[in-house]
Amino acid sequence: MDPALRTIVTALRGRGLDDGVLDRAIETAKISGRPLRSVLVDDQIITDLQLALATADAYGVEAVELSSFPVDPLAMARVPLTLARRHNMFPIAVTDTTITVAVGDPGDVLALDDIRAATGLMVRPMVVTKEDLNRLLDRYTRASTDLDEAAAQAEAEDGTGDADGLNSVNEDAPVVRYVNSLLERAISSRASDIHLEPSEFDLKIRLRIDGVLHEVDAVPRGIQAALISRLKILSGLDITERRVPQNGRITRDLGGRSVDLRSATLPTVWGEKVVLRVLDTGGIDLELRKLGFTDYNYGRFSESFRKPHGMVLVTGPTGSGKSTTLYATLGEIARPEVNVITVEDPVEYRMDGINQVQVNPKAGLTFAAVLPAILRSDPDVVLIGEIRDRATAQLAVEAALTGHLVLSTLHTNDAPSAIPRLVEMGIEPFLVGSSLDAVLAQRLSRRLCEWCKEKYTPSQKELAAVHWNFEEFGEPGFLYQAVGCRSCAQTGYRGRLALNEVMPVSEQIERMAVEHASASEIKKVALAEGMVTLRDDGLRKALDGLTTLEEMLRVTV
Repeated sequence: MDPALRTIVTALRGRGLDDGVLDRAIETAKISGRPLRSVLVDDQIITDLQLALATADAYGVEAVELSSFPVDPLAMARVPLTLARRHNMFPIAVTDTTITVAVGDPGDVLALDDIRAATGLMVRPMVVTKEDLNRLLDRYTRASTDLDEAAAQAEAEDGTGDADGLNSVNEDAPVVRYVNSLLERAISSRASDIHLEPSEFDLKIRLRIDGVLHEVDAVPRGIQAALISRLKILSGLDITERRVPQNGRITRDLGGRSVDLRSATLPTVWGEKVVLRVLDTGGIDLELRKLGFTDYNYGRFSESFRKPHGMVLVTGPTGSGKSTTLYATLGEIARPEVNVITVEDPVEYRMDGINQVQVNPKAGLTFAAVLPAILRSDPDVVLIGEIRDRATAQLAVEAALTGHLVLSTLHTNDAPSAIPRLVEMGIEPFLVGSSLDAVLAQRLSRRLCEWCKEKYTPSQKELAAVHWNFEEFGEPGFLYQAVGCRSCAQTGYRGRLALNEVMPVSEQIERMAVEHASASEIKKVALAEGMVTLRDDGLRKALDGLTTLEEMLRVTV
């Protein structure tokens, strides 16, 4: 028995495996000529996972179940698939200095050296079961094969790609298989968006994970048309129209659950760009208190949406979690005795007990057209997906003034800017002041991984860079920094949390709205009345170990 296997056997004994059973397995392996690993697992003496754990113990490394470990797309891009298959290992996480690879045999020094030479990084082996490793390698091999087949097919058709036969019936087409694997990869990686971006030479595919984009693939330009056509068919879009933007929706069963994706196309100089927004309600906790509110901000915000009438706005850029916050707010409001109606474009999350209306501009069902009909349907609460124009804003204000609670979103940089923005849209200042009850500005910051975050003492230079509020928070003894572990795919972050700025509209702010006060003047009064800015909310969460100064600086001004 070689020394490495002897060490594994010792580890199995240490894990409580009966000596007699082990001795009989060793004897069986000698007589039959089968490897001891095969005898132990195939004869069901131990499970594949028990063998992986014992192997990890023997070599002093970690073992992991890949089903609970998100594979980092950036790591996959660093190691050629042929090299991974040759050595039966797979890259699953990467940092600036280290790449983590899933292996069955951490004692294969030659394989680890090859990965080190190919990437220029230190290699950190992590033991996984044979079944998990084979499944992962097969999945990405199939994706690579599908791309090769699709490229060959497109070349045979003079590089035009094949938009025919890409409907759901023909699941054997290589482009169809590749799209399916791409969607599965995005869901398993916890991606919020999938970007397909055409360039002069290829089609780049990037995934946004925890707010940061990672390039995961470069598709040959020859199959660009077929790939985009397949996504258009799934989205219910016109595949012959390439000159104007289109919007659609995809619903797929992925990973044992139904996942919705919102699709948007955009003509560029190199072809159509497609962005898919993943609307996976199974991965989102729609409980308002768990979205990142401090007790102080939650109290101020909840006081506004628990009133029977008035308008509550959530502001922020695209992708700042406005819709999620509004749905979580509805979750606290909606009761059998309350009639809630929403009008959205598109309906992002479907909720029980709520009447949701999807706008359809082609049929004339716009926000402005549907809102009067909604107000005739005896609502208690109205959610408007977004206030985009004067007509919608006017109807929202009128609804708030006539005994309805109105929730909506607006694109502004901070909470005080919402008032001048509504006035600029053509709403009378006295109506803005009378109808608006509160404004919540929001940004999303990556949340520190609870398993590996590490205390450190920040320098004065770091504190100066983020304009640390010494008056409010004092001198920080320590903060936390991202490290990276198997739980967070070596990124140091797992999930996101909201940074909030809540501005209730007081009598003084209402008078300032009537007087056409600027956003900066309104901000001074709001601060005096207790508003916590986005930056200070971020500093508080950095002090509490929820995020880092770098993240706070990345998402706030």
